[in-house]
Amino acid sequence: MSNIIFMQQTPTQQTPTQKVITSNQSVSKTVYPILFTVSFSHLVNDMLQSVIPSVYPLLKTSYGLSFTQIGLITLTYQLMASILQPFVGSFTDKKPTPFSLPVGMLFSLGGMIALAMASDFGTILLAVSVVGIGSSIFHPESSRVAYLASGGRRGLAQSIFQIGGNAGSAIGPLVVALLIIPNGQSAILWFVLIALVGVIALLKVGTWYRAHLIVRSKKQQAVSEIAPTLSPSRIRWSIIILLVLIFSKYFYMASMTSYFTFFMIDKFNVSVQQSQIYLFGFLAAVAAGTFFGGPLGDRFGRKYIIWFSILGTSPFALFLPHANLFWTAVLAIVIGFILASAFSAILVYAQELLPGKVGMISGLFFGFAFGMGGLGSAVLGTVADHTSINFVFSLCAYLPLIGILTYFLPNVKKPKQ
Repeated sequence: MSNIIFMQQTPTQQTPTQKVITSNQSVSKTVYPILFTVSFSHLVNDMLQSVIPSVYPLLKTSYGLSFTQIGLITLTYQLMASILQPFVGSFTDKKPTPFSLPVGMLFSLGGMIALAMASDFGTILLAVSVVGIGSSIFHPESSRVAYLASGGRRGLAQSIFQIGGNAGSAIGPLVVALLIIPNGQSAILWFVLIALVGVIALLKVGTWYRAHLIVRSKKQQAVSEIAPTLSPSRIRWSIIILLVLIFSKYFYMASMTSYFTFFMIDKFNVSVQQSQIYLFGFLAAVAAGTFFGGPLGDRFGRKYIIWFSILGTSPFALFLPHANLFWTAVLAIVIGFILASAFSAILVYAQELLPGKVGMISGLFFGFAFGMGGLGSAVLGTVADHTSINFVFSLCAYLPLIGILTYFLPNVKKPKQ
């Protein structure tokens, strides 16, 4: 990626494109203010998303929903969030659209209003669809902003970006437990104010993005920087393996985000609010663990972090369905922390496999992750209706073993010394 050099300000007027020049060198500095702003926006976006599964116990009681219907709600949202993302990313690879970011947040804002006012299963599905569309617009371009502001430290940049999203996912259930569960469905409208803050932050990011777009072909610059030597067939198989690993991670994550509260209520007879706090513990661990995957991948190599994150989760996942209340809480935190490091490493690894296609890769992997999460929630909800929640967690415990496939991934970049 080319170097961005800020020109000294003069009394004469300058256009945004005159304020930046490019060269064949790597970006010398990481633009932390932009990374933290886009990370905050990711926090807001994913906090709004996390409201959906967090209010499942309330919606299930209010509308008499089955676990299958709960799964269909997640499937609807996740499909809307996943199907559009690769197309959005591919389009913005050719024509970056900086101010699509606040537009995406406005869709999520509208979805929150619709969810607060929903009166039946159909309107609930419509509301979560709108939130899904907002997510599909937000992720590819915001991930590209993290790439542009990385200063060459792409793993670190993706981790900063991801930790915002995971922090939002963790905070959402806690806010729901404290604000929405006691006051009812209409209290979801408070999240509209949070969405407005996100819109303002993304307007600032969009302004920076527009002023600092690199005009040259990103594909040519990325190839000169990374110079991959893998054959097209090896790249294709590597992408397939990465997508299978995403499947294992997000199917397991679906069991936790959509059904962990029900598991805790069913097995340990805790209250709805207490179950939300246990879910917060898991999601907070996910947020904390997210930070380490990217920078450690920069230092030691992505492949080793993927090994540790996916396969390393398996012993704890296998033990969780058989543990008591205390150890269930502890194991959920350990699992969340370890599993969280995978996505940043996988995403940057894929970007290095296909340099110059940052938007398409971001859209594909974010979209596939959401799709697998939605499909997993729907499938596991049906399984829970026909068996039990405990059986679902016993079954999902084997998913991290798929991490063994990491062995077949090539080393696309040497770790930093």
